[in-house]
Amino acid sequence: MKYIFKDGNVEVTEFDNINIALTLDCGQAFRWSSDEKGVWHGVAFGKVLDIEQTQSKIIFFNTSLEDFEKIWLNYFDLERDYKKITSQLKKDEQLNKAITACYGIRILRQESWEALCSFIISQNNNIPRIKGIIERMCKCFGEDLSNGDFSFPSAEKIATLSVEDLSPLRAGFRARYIIDAAQRVADGRIDIEKISAMDIEKARESLKTITGVGAKVAECTLLYGFNRIEAFPIDVWVKRVMAEMYPNGLPECTKGIEGIAQQFLFHYIRTK
Repeated sequence: MKYIFKDGNVEVTEFDNINIALTLDCGQAFRWSSDEKGVWHGVAFGKVLDIEQTQSKIIFFNTSLEDFEKIWLNYFDLERDYKKITSQLKKDEQLNKAITACYGIRILRQESWEALCSFIISQNNNIPRIKGIIERMCKCFGEDLSNGDFSFPSAEKIATLSVEDLSPLRAGFRARYIIDAAQRVADGRIDIEKISAMDIEKARESLKTITGVGAKVAECTLLYGFNRIEAFPIDVWVKRVMAEMYPNGLPECTKGIEGIAQQFLFHYIRTK
């Protein structure tokens, strides 16, 4: 992979194993949308980005080289060797089919608090409604970034609010869970830095001390918010995958990268 700063944009060339559209629209992030030309618009880490992929390059519009190197290179996991990973996973016949059909998905490295809050909101919910709740949360409590864009509100901000304050979000029973999560992150009972480094079983148990956070939300948070690629979220689609394809458990080739395998399998069975 190579990249250059040109005309106020960053252009990435000589890349492989990345499909921006699939990566942003495969159920792992909720603040991205595309226009009729295929340009994706979103906000992450308090920064606004427009991004487009053609056959020969990926263009990161209106971003500095510094922001690209500090935020977007990491966010899109561009330095991980997905060719090596997918070659390993393709040793399994079913994963070979899923990866071929969903070529280019990468696991986004999202901000930890945003991922935790987003997947609390995702419980018993559908993607359009999840996106709506998150959009309203950002407009009500995030920082105005201009042109209709808002940052994701900090845990410290949400921790000062009540369930009643969240009523404009129309989050239902999840509002109480959001407040509890924010308070625990803000006061250090949930230590973001420590979770990143601790044994994954301890990390799971730590997240599950939050009201309303069960196994699925904990696994999603670890995978998408802490880049713990060994985490393996199980929802109704993945339960179906396991029942139909892997009744005896995942194959050995997924060991240590179960989360990446899960994303291919999830999107494959959901869209095939």
